[in-house]
Amino acid sequence: MIKKVQIYKKDKWNMINAEVQGTRIVVRVISDQWGEDNYEFLSRPALMQWVEERFSPERYDGPEEERREIVEKFKEV
Repeated sequence: MIKKVQIYKKDKWNMINAEVQGTRIVVRVISDQWGEDNYEFLSRPALMQWVEERFSPERYDGPEEERREIVEKFKEV
């Protein structure tokens, strides 16, 4: 069974989705600038380490409230 979670969606060209496929977690990042990137994680701690690095306050280019919301949604995956 595949569980799909929408983490973030601005429009049909800018979104982040996560799919839980058994023990694997696949994150799809779609942006109008970079196209689609897929990241595969074999554990939740590995996923959260990536999330903390990718969405750190220093690196995230957006409102702090939006950044916190994205991190919280990843914690629910």
